Formats: sequence, C-alpha cells, structure tokens
Amino acid sequence: MLKYLLKTPDPSWTAASPAPATAENLKIQYLGTAGFILSDQHRTLVLDPFISRPSLWQTFTQPLISHPALVKHYIPQADEVLIGHAHYDHILDAPEVCKQTGARLIGSKATLMYGRSAGLAEQQMLETKGRENIACGTWNVVGLPSIHGKALFGRVPLPGDMTTPPPYPPKFHQLRHGQVFNWWIDTGQLSIVHIDSADFIEQELQGKQADIVCLCAIGRKYRPHYVKDVVRLLKPKYIIPCHWDSMMTPIDATPELLPGVNMPEFLDEIKACGVIPLFMPILGELYFDQSNES
Repeated sequence: MLKYLLKTPDPSWTAASPAPATAENLKIQYLGTAGFILSDQHRTLVLDPFISRPSLWQTFTQPLISHPALVKHYIPQADEVLIGHAHYDHILDAPEVCKQTGARLIGSKATLMYGRSAGLAEQQMLETKGRENIACGTWNVVGLPSIHGKALFGRVPLPGDMTTPPPYPPKFHQLRHGQVFNWWIDTGQLSIVHIDSADFIEQELQGKQADIVCLCAIGRKYRPHYVKDVVRLLKPKYIIPCHWDSMMTPIDATPELLPGVNMPEFLDEIKACGVIPLFMPILGELYFDQSNES
C-alpha cells in the first residue's frame, strides 16, 4: 500500500468518454474530492463542491475561506447544489456557488445551518430528511439516508449534527457531518447515484437501479465487499471513482492520491464485477448518451 502513498494518478487510468460531447447528452465533470457537475441542455446540478481546497496548514490552523474567483471560474452555472454531508471537504464552496448562480442549496439540517451562517436566504435553501422526491426542473432527485464511513483510525471523523449556524468562516472541526445522504438522480434518461462516503445503508439502495455510480474510492478500505455490494444493489453499467485525492492540492495542480487508495486494485475490482470503471482526472469531463433509443 505504501507504494501508492501520495503518488500522482497515472494518465493511463483515464477513461474515454462513453458518448460524444453534445448538448443533448449528460455531461459529468469531476471537481475533485466528491465534487461533480452534472449537466445537459435542461439542467445543471452540482454535488459536494470543494474547489477552494485549502492547504494542510490552512486546514488545521485557519478559518476556511471559499474563494469567489475560483467558484466563478469553475462553476459558472448551477440550478441546484446537493450536499451529501456537511464536512468541510464536501460543503465549503456550496454557499458561494449558490450566491453567484442563484442555485438552490439542498441537503440536511446541518447543510442549511452552514448556508445560514454564510448568509443564504431561506428561500434559496431546501432541507430534506431523506426519501423525498425533489423536482429539479425535468430532473428528479432523492436523498437516500446513509452513514459516514469509519475513516479515521476506525472512527467516524467529526461526527454529530449542527443545530445552530456555525461560525463563518468556519474552522474545519466546526463542520459536523449531520445527516448523510447518497443522492439518486434521474435525468429522465439516465439515473446516477452519488456515494460520497466510505459506507452506505443497504436497505436504502435496494430498488434504486443506477446507470452510473460515483463511488468513494477509499470506501473499499473500510467496508468489506464495498464494490461488490454496490454493484449487487444498484446494477450500474459504469462506476466513476471519487474521493481519491488528498484534497490539499490546488484544483489546477497535479493531485496526490489519498493515503490508503490503491486505484489500480479499485479499477480491477470494478471490472471483476462486470462494470466499466471510468477514472476521471480532476476537471475531467465525460459524456453519456441520453437519446431516446438508449
């Protein structure tokens, strides 16, 4: 495992796009950590935006700042921002995205508490307790209740909820995860499930077939049969690895693999389950067919 400690991604891992780059097709762009932009000609949905990416020193010693210029450059448009849980590396830039684009912030009570601390208006936020169908234009999303993986020496990092707005800007330890969600997204032609942590609740995934799963790469280290169980429950055609980078490098710099992530083994395990792995570099883009014939 030490062979991969703080190594950089191998360019040979990068997948080719399954479909042409057209307005009709679904475009998925990877933002690093668990962040994605899903878009087509009708909708733009952002998941777990974390692009300001403070350094290790900044993370542990300074209040965490969202950088408006970075947000404007990398996320110029959004209709909704969905948050899987409220740890800093999933939520830091969400209010700024909403302020700049007018997008709705959708998530748990903890997510809305952070939105309030950042000054978002109540009408721009929507709390879900999970399992509710939420219309996003012609798309539909459901927050499937989940749990955070025990990814810190066998314990859940920064557990607990936020029942009052945290300080703003916050320090990293002031952002507790709150309710955790796996997002199920239906564009009308394709279904996507976003699993942004190293665990999940099997009963919540049952019956929620997905064409594409965005899957936390570190999860296979902490949950036995992580990949096999996801494939058994969701029966995807594609799995996109996420949450594989160290989170501490600037978004436009060469990333480092998160300690404990063995990407070649992860990709091989996905293939062994009969699923196509689609590794995306940070800021990489893939397109998926949304024609009526698909």
